[in-house]
Amino acid sequence: MPLPVRSGNPGLNDKTFSGLPRPMAAGDRMTLQGAINKSFLLLVVLMATAFYPWSQFAETGDASVVGPTTLIGLVGGLITALIISFKPTTATYLAIPYAALEGLVLGGISAILERKYPGIAIQAVGLTFGVLAVLLLAYSMRIIQATQRFRTIVIGATGAIALLYLVSMVLGLFHISVPFLASSSPLSIIVSLAICAVAALNLVLDFDLIESGARQGAPRYMEWYSAFGLLVTLVWLYMEVLRLLAKVRDNR
Repeated sequence: MPLPVRSGNPGLNDKTFSGLPRPMAAGDRMTLQGAINKSFLLLVVLMATAFYPWSQFAETGDASVVGPTTLIGLVGGLITALIISFKPTTATYLAIPYAALEGLVLGGISAILERKYPGIAIQAVGLTFGVLAVLLLAYSMRIIQATQRFRTIVIGATGAIALLYLVSMVLGLFHISVPFLASSSPLSIIVSLAICAVAALNLVLDFDLIESGARQGAPRYMEWYSAFGLLVTLVWLYMEVLRLLAKVRDNR
């Protein structure tokens, strides 16, 4: 019996492949290449839809132009992600809409930050894909392995970050800010750098989980679900890289 695998990603976790039916026909099984192809497709969709709010803001320079589309993407993406997370079979139909909605969010936020910090968007994109490529290469060469200890550390750190952000949001309702999150001090930059590292390490857990799902013969629809989970991590990493770069610019 295969051991359960874990990820700090809410879309890909230790229960993702547990209890799933194992189809007899090889053509009905999840494959590693299929998950890779679908992940690439979701990235293309995300970048394509991100261009719309980006171009709108570039033409007018007015942040209010991208406000509605960013809000639609934020709310719609959250609802879609929750549906997929609770019912993985819907990933076949909702993964692409999720990618499109996230594209609206990232495009709008990136455009606004680009106005204040010229060049920050291309830097964030380059760093995000650079980290993805390096970690994928390191994982494929088994330089980095998702051992049980590695999983425990990364999942624990991810949970701590989620709790930190939750506390920060609650305090924000009372107009109380968390200095080492909101400011651009050296401590805040170090914290952001650590969060980026944790987000990046979640990619390793995602790779491991996708590989394990293909090896265990999960149903084919899990290719879409796995691609969705990987995209969730990439979106998180990109947003954290944007935040880090903005803090570094402010600190100059």
